[in-house]
Amino acid sequence: MNVFLVPWLELAILIPLFGAVAVRFVREVDTAYPLTLGCAVASLSAALAAWVGHSIGMTPAWQPQAWPSFRMDSLNAPLIPLIALLHVLTILTTARVKQNRMSFTTHLFGESIRLATFSCLEPWPLIVLLALGILPPLLEMRRRNKSMRVFAIHMALFVVLLATGWFAVERDWTIGPALLLAAVLVRSGTVPTHLWVADLFEHATFGTALLFATPIVGMYVAVRLVIPVAPDWALSGIVIVSLVTAVLTAGVALVQTEARRFFAYFLLSQTSIVLIGLEIHSGNSTAGSLALWLSLIVSLGGLGLILRSLEARFGLLTFRNHRGLYAGSPIFAVGFALFGLGSVGFPGTMGFIASEVLLDGAIENNVWIGLVMVSVAALNGIAVMRVYFLLFTGAVRTSSLDFSATVRERVAILILLGVLFGCGLVPELFIGNVRQPAGAKQQHEQVHRSSVPPSQ
Repeated sequence: MNVFLVPWLELAILIPLFGAVAVRFVREVDTAYPLTLGCAVASLSAALAAWVGHSIGMTPAWQPQAWPSFRMDSLNAPLIPLIALLHVLTILTTARVKQNRMSFTTHLFGESIRLATFSCLEPWPLIVLLALGILPPLLEMRRRNKSMRVFAIHMALFVVLLATGWFAVERDWTIGPALLLAAVLVRSGTVPTHLWVADLFEHATFGTALLFATPIVGMYVAVRLVIPVAPDWALSGIVIVSLVTAVLTAGVALVQTEARRFFAYFLLSQTSIVLIGLEIHSGNSTAGSLALWLSLIVSLGGLGLILRSLEARFGLLTFRNHRGLYAGSPIFAVGFALFGLGSVGFPGTMGFIASEVLLDGAIENNVWIGLVMVSVAALNGIAVMRVYFLLFTGAVRTSSLDFSATVRERVAILILLGVLFGCGLVPELFIGNVRQPAGAKQQHEQVHRSSVPPSQ
């Protein structure tokens, strides 16, 4: 029997779900932690097997009738393993002192929902999964007695707009695409609906907020639901709002004095650039946007995990003075610089090729959009280096405690750096995956424009 004919995708989704049920009945942290990590690793292995099987053109011999909406295509094939990897590394880098505060059940449940979301191709099942994906952060904030009003209001608005929008699209109502567009903007944290992102990072644990925001779910919603039905004016609206969001959040990230808020606004600025490229009518911009999406999951994930590890040692991080942490944890310093600069297109990383392709497409469409994108990248690069100098330079911190990275943290950082630079040095590993969906988007736009009668 060929191993790739096994339904690996379904297993990748079900393993963490069953693991969440099993962990729920385990009381001892020393038992629950390895069980949770084992389930996440097994899910990652299944996701990688499904990706390899898809790449070589082998489909499972057995397709469950109850799962007709879940399958891999050229868009989600690389996304699913990346999201599974991010979950594994988040568990792996959880400090021992934080393990008793972590809800392993909620973590595995959230992983199952996210993998199912990015595996789903049908509209209504996708909408249901997107609504379920909101539960893990809400449950955690409630368990920690943190305010969840801002997050809950924005997410409720997102679900209502998404459901009513698709309901209207199915009935050919003109308002349908506009509602879907509004839902994407809310979920992506564009201005003025950006407050929930910083609120989430302040009130949830860093790991939960990171896993909720870093996969950039709004991008997936835009590709699956908005682009197939949206007219040109809707796509132009996304470009304008995303440009404003990218500039404003880059400026806000540049002056932040708290690590979590810096990361939240830095993430918003970079994800807005991804949305801009997706909606520009250019094959290069679409391919570059999809490639940058993959790159940001890796680079922002690594940057967030480093800040989370430092926070586990020193508490909530502030940038009011130079901390001089390089001597005690050089791998954190190097990783922070590489992941941060990789997010804005540092040469040799995945983001370099993706940003170049995206920028070429943007300039072909409108040179002013390209200039704004370059300015945003420059601001974000300055913000990253400012935080780097404040955290890792200055007078050496003296302490009797050992603040160096653990073996598990070193492994996580090296894995992500390997992916970041490996795909950057051999860009065909991930650029090839975005050519087909980019071409499909261009074909759809040509058909859509040809079907619109010319104005008199």
